[in-house]
Amino acid sequence: MNRLSVSFILTSALCLPALSSSVLAADSDRLEFLLSHVSTLKADVTQLIVESNGGVLEESTIKMKLKKPDGFYWETIEPFPELIVTDGIKLWNYQPDLEQVVVEDWQTDQSELAAQLLSGRTDSLNQEYTITLAQVDAGAENFTLTPKAADDVNANIVIQFIESGLDAIYINSKNGEQTVWQFSQLEINTPLSDSEFYFEPPEGIEVIENSYGQ
Repeated sequence: MNRLSVSFILTSALCLPALSSSVLAADSDRLEFLLSHVSTLKADVTQLIVESNGGVLEESTIKMKLKKPDGFYWETIEPFPELIVTDGIKLWNYQPDLEQVVVEDWQTDQSELAAQLLSGRTDSLNQEYTITLAQVDAGAENFTLTPKAADDVNANIVIQFIESGLDAIYINSKNGEQTVWQFSQLEINTPLSDSEFYFEPPEGIEVIENSYGQ
C-alpha cells in the first residue's frame, strides 16, 4: 500500500498554544459529530504528492468508496492503475500492470489511513493524536491531528470541512513532504452494496495469499 501511504511536505510550521483538556475534548467531539452521520461515502479524489520545494511530484485520479464499519474501496485510475479494497475480512491489492492480486487477512489497525480518518472512530484517533480545531473562515473548519508518538513519520494531519462537508485531507510529514487528498463529487449515505467491497480476481491473474496468522 505504499502508493497510498506516501506523505507530503509541511509547507508551514503550525504553532499551537497549550489547550485545556476540555477544549481538546470539545474539538474531538466536533470532529466525531461531523463524521458520525456518515454511514457510506463515495467520492472522486485527486491525490497530490508535493515535494519540499512546493513542486508537484505526482497527481493521481482516484475513485473512493466507504461503508461503515469496515468496507473500503480505493481505486487509482491514473497514472498507475491499482485497487485496494476490503470487506472487513479480507483485503485485496490488485495491480493490473503486474497481473497479480495480493490477498491478506484484514486487520483494522493496519487499515489505510484514509479509512482510519473517515471511519468516525474518534476513540481510536484520540489515542493516537491530539485533535485541535481552527475556524479558518465562515463555513470552513480545519482539524489538526498531531501524532502523540515521537517516532511518527508525520508532523500532523489536517482534515478540512467546508459547510460541514469533507473537502480535503492534508498529510504533512516531518521530512517536509505533503500528501493532499482533494474530494469532489461527494455522495453521502447513498446505498452501497456489500459486493462493491469484495474483489473477484480476473481469470489468468496471479493470486498471492498472505496471512498475518502465519
